[in-house]
Amino acid sequence: MEQRALGRTGRQIGVIGLGAWQLGADWGEVGEDEALATLHAAVDAGVTFIDTADVYGDGRSEQIVGRLIKERPGLTVATKMGRRVPQEPSAYTLDNFRAWNDRSRHNLGVDTLDLVQLHCPPTPVYSSQAVYDALDTMVGEGRIAAYGVSVETCDEALTAIARPGVATVQIILNAFRLKPLEKVLPAAAEAGVGIIARVPLASGLLSGRYTLDTAFGPDDHRRYNRNGEAFDVGETFSGVDYATGLEAVERLRPLVPEGMTMAQFALRWIIDQHGVSVVIPGARNDRQAGANVATAAFPPLDAGTRAAVAAVYDELIRPLVHHRW
Repeated sequence: MEQRALGRTGRQIGVIGLGAWQLGADWGEVGEDEALATLHAAVDAGVTFIDTADVYGDGRSEQIVGRLIKERPGLTVATKMGRRVPQEPSAYTLDNFRAWNDRSRHNLGVDTLDLVQLHCPPTPVYSSQAVYDALDTMVGEGRIAAYGVSVETCDEALTAIARPGVATVQIILNAFRLKPLEKVLPAAAEAGVGIIARVPLASGLLSGRYTLDTAFGPDDHRRYNRNGEAFDVGETFSGVDYATGLEAVERLRPLVPEGMTMAQFALRWIIDQHGVSVVIPGARNDRQAGANVATAAFPPLDAGTRAAVAAVYDELIRPLVHHRW
């Protein structure tokens, strides 16, 4: 698999990683054996970067990933912190960071975390010098090797990129979220900050497998967060109205090259964007994990195809999301 620099971490990782949210919660039940099989299949296929968070299943995802890295050393694991408490800027203190860090190190079974990201905190947090001083202190203490941020908006990303200690920015980037291409990716590339592209399939919409009749379980955020009832609605279907998203998928489907799945097409579009370090699709089983990784072997999409993706976005998606995030 193609290797790329993970921003200011000094690490090289495969361009296709694995997002581990679904192994913790909020995507329907995934058994522990099935979760471990998925992780092993991803690593066997070439994945070297795994993204998790302390809030995914209240630590379950971290614990499962921790079991994996005991068996498969040499991986780069990123986790996140900050979403297990009320979302107030005053919660983002060094004492709290140390407590959250202790819990994640215990869950993952490591002394030093490879990369810790602030997990979509309140917007003022990104501008707080005290927050970055605390994160620098954590690096100095050997608790974390590097830190980054996960953001909801492009403005938050640009604020973080300007900070010299920020190694990575995680942001929603897919064929339904083109705004980061305008300023965020160029600024990150110039600063040497890594871009971790999350929600690459728009919560599965861009897999091309769903219809208006698809039923999501009560423990699946694609059912209970359609209007942002539990967290930012942009995390569910990238904030796109479900029916409109389905229509856009049908417009994109004829663009998929022969031999590629719709999901692979969506992932290939992302890794073709200059400045992207890694894309982190989720997977619920070994088959999905292997198919995701296989994307890296396909050639880049041509300019005409990229222009056609942008045209679908401009017509159907831009009015819904571009001004919001």
